[in-house]
Amino acid sequence: MSIPSAPATDVLIIGGGAAGLLAARLLASAGRRVRLLEAQNRLGGRVHTLQPAGFSAPLEAGAEFMHEPVPLTRALLTEASVDWQTADGETYNVLGGQVQPEADFFAFLPPLLAKLAALPHDLPLAEFLKQEFGGEEHAALRAFATQFAEGYDAADAQRVSAWALRDEWAAGGADNSPRPRGGYGPLLHWLAAQAHAAGATLHLATPVRAVRWQPGAAEVVAADGTTYHARQVLCTVPLGVWQRPAGQPGHLAFAPELPAHRAAAMQLGFGAVIKVQLEFDRNFWHERLPDMEFLLSDAAIPTWWSQRPDDRPLLTGWLAGPAAERLPDASPAAVEALALASLAQLLALPAAALRARLRASYVRSWATEPYTYGAYSYPTVGAPAARAALASPVADTLFFAGEALIEGAAAGTVEAALLSGQAAARAILAAPGASA
Repeated sequence: MSIPSAPATDVLIIGGGAAGLLAARLLASAGRRVRLLEAQNRLGGRVHTLQPAGFSAPLEAGAEFMHEPVPLTRALLTEASVDWQTADGETYNVLGGQVQPEADFFAFLPPLLAKLAALPHDLPLAEFLKQEFGGEEHAALRAFATQFAEGYDAADAQRVSAWALRDEWAAGGADNSPRPRGGYGPLLHWLAAQAHAAGATLHLATPVRAVRWQPGAAEVVAADGTTYHARQVLCTVPLGVWQRPAGQPGHLAFAPELPAHRAAAMQLGFGAVIKVQLEFDRNFWHERLPDMEFLLSDAAIPTWWSQRPDDRPLLTGWLAGPAAERLPDASPAAVEALALASLAQLLALPAAALRARLRASYVRSWATEPYTYGAYSYPTVGAPAARAALASPVADTLFFAGEALIEGAAAGTVEAALLSGQAAARAILAAPGASA
């Protein structure tokens, strides 16, 4: 293979999500010639702030919350003059049609954490629960732990790391989750504008089919056959793209192939999410659940939240992990019907009465999203080594970023994507022989 030795671009970035956009801004501001290729006809990746027909204001089809601590996200929001607001209100648990005190629901955490702290080696959550809490007397605890991992982390209990959940549950990051005011969209559009103003070129609707590379040069082939040349490539595609088999739509090929990176990607978990948003004529749910912020339940769509502190009559339903994977081909109408049936059960109201109050609905299934194929990563047993392997640069020519590459409390979040894009940009700038 022969690749031109003097490419027109210093760095070519694949992917216009949070990681790619921040990297583009940093690299272009440092004087690099930057070209970014985004497969979708929009920027943002798994962040998508939009206002479908019938809704009174924009909504978040993808990432929505700031799962603290998020110092980089806060710094960028401040720089972009985007405020955030802290959610307030009550969390309710409705089990078997009965409203349960939150304290009872989370009473399972201390015994779980005590056993997890003593666990000598990592196990998948399901195996840990069977080993340590196998009796019938622990059925409710097992259900709680499994539901939390599958719902919050979009994880498969048969694969997710017990050690990683121990660290997450001990940190309690889910308890403090503000939202950017107006959604994440304004921040990412600001990053794109900053990158463009610094000289970066951004291409939409340009899916990449293959990356052919040799040390110091790469040729990137788009789906329409157009080729782009660069000294270095930063790949920020979601984990779902890494996991696509050869021959399937969305597969990204490397030549020479990167077997260690591909194997590392396959070792990590990537969860499915179906998000359904229903706007009603008013927020009547406060009649049964005063000041409701979050609602956790045993319904078919188990997790719901309001827009508090705003009084907007919008409820968001969340189905994640294996439960979402079991509905791969469900139509928006079918998901809407399932959502209304779930709410009818939880609010003790007829489904027909809820439908009469419905003003607009929107459904997004991230597992079937082209060029994404999932919502966000989750830690499996051995995830730290796999993440490090997937993030490893190749010959100072190929670099990698994305939320799946960050270890620790931020993993799986927008903060992780931003941290990863920042780290990759700094690595590119520091690479030998790569100066502009």
